[in-house]
Amino acid sequence: MADTIQEAVTLALDDAPERNFRETVDIAINLRDLDLNDPSNRIDESVVLPAGTGQETQIVVFAEGETAVRAEEVADEVLDSDDLEDLGDDDDRAKDLAGETDFFVAEAGLMQDIGRYLGTVLGPRGKMPTPLQPDDDVVDTVNRMKNTVQLRSRDRRTFHTRVGAEDMGAEAISDNIDVIIRRLEASLEKGPLNIDGIYVKTTMGPAREVPV
Repeated sequence: MADTIQEAVTLALDDAPERNFRETVDIAINLRDLDLNDPSNRIDESVVLPAGTGQETQIVVFAEGETAVRAEEVADEVLDSDDLEDLGDDDDRAKDLAGETDFFVAEAGLMQDIGRYLGTVLGPRGKMPTPLQPDDDVVDTVNRMKNTVQLRSRDRRTFHTRVGAEDMGAEAISDNIDVIIRRLEASLEKGPLNIDGIYVKTTMGPAREVPV
């Protein structure tokens, strides 16, 4: 499979018109024979890309004490329980934060308060935090999430996810796509039979079909 993925990525990169900015590379995934009105059939997976996302990933950590101090080294923003309560009183700020942030991480002890103060903002956006257990290393967790993308179909048969940036090269991007396809097939009831097609493209370039 990897060779055919790489061929599709190479064509997509070669076909992309030159731009004066660094384009991302995305895939569009089309599903079939699934009732997506049933939430149990929807795709909602976090996938760590072996070659990274090729983009900056915004990560906010809810933590206190030593965990908060360590999180400062790697996270874009670290918020404590007082900040959390303030966000609960400021709906617009909470929505802005949710829109700007790719992933949230939170100490497990704060998850109940996060649900109370921010559940209505983060839940519908699929942005509820990843719980940090007492034995988890916050630095390792955040660094791993910097290379993570979300596969989320909601109730749509077609959805997109980022697989890299144009200057990463076809081999690295195809490695990322290969991991995503394997995870996707494992998540679907009928595996590859539930995939109607996958297409890869740069931000402004034409789409190329990825054989699956």
